[in-house]
Amino acid sequence: MYTLFVDMVFKAQHQLSFENGVTEPLHEHDWKVCVAVSSEQLNKDALVIDFKELKCMTESILQGFRRQRLESLPILKNSNVSAETLARTLHDQLVPKLPHPVRLDFIEITEAPGCRARYTP
Repeated sequence: MYTLFVDMVFKAQHQLSFENGVTEPLHEHDWKVCVAVSSEQLNKDALVIDFKELKCMTESILQGFRRQRLESLPILKNSNVSAETLARTLHDQLVPKLPHPVRLDFIEITEAPGCRARYTP
């Protein structure tokens, strides 16, 4: 099994609301994204997927999130946008873009140093 990782960063705002009625102030993060993909076989170029291609696919999703208030985006409108929900959303957006037989292993989101969430299907 071959596994590739790409790391990217985007800046965006969010505001969590909690069940007890408390709402955080609107604040911004430099969200760090780690994408892990794998395949048991290499393509004709001896790659799982070209790093540039994977970064381009990921960037095509992230560009819609950059410098936005995440809760205001249609794709996240009914979500309490946490690192966890963001990881799942990015996963669901990236999977259809990947060529067969490349598999998306996980998306990891770092919200702040030492604070990260991973979504693994």
